[in-house]
Amino acid sequence: MGRFKEYSYEQTVFLPINFKKQVLPGTFEYTLHNLIDEKIDLSFFYERVHNDETGAPAYDPAILIKIILFAYNRSINTSRTIARLCQENVIAWPYQQTHLHITQP
Repeated sequence: MGRFKEYSYEQTVFLPINFKKQVLPGTFEYTLHNLIDEKIDLSFFYERVHNDETGAPAYDPAILIKIILFAYNRSINTSRTIARLCQENVIAWPYQQTHLHITQP
C-alpha cells in the first residue's frame, strides 16, 4: 500500500491576509475598488448617517456599493445569493465576520 503525507481537515491555520493585496490589478474587483474609494464622492451617503451617540454601527456605504455593483456585474440579484457572494469573494472579505440574518420563508 502506498504512503501518503498525513493531513487533517480539522487542523487550524492562521494566515495573515492583507485584503488590499488580494485584489489584483487589471481585474474588475480592482477597478471597482479604486473607483469607489478614489473617484466617486460618497459624502451624500456619509452625511445621512446619524448614529454618533446612539444606535448600532452602520455598514460603510462604500463596501455596500461595491457589493451591489459586483453582484450586478455577475448577474446576481437575490439577497441570499449576494449574501453567499459576500462569504466567497475578496470584495466583501472585511465583512466576513458579520453574520447576516436571513429569515426563512
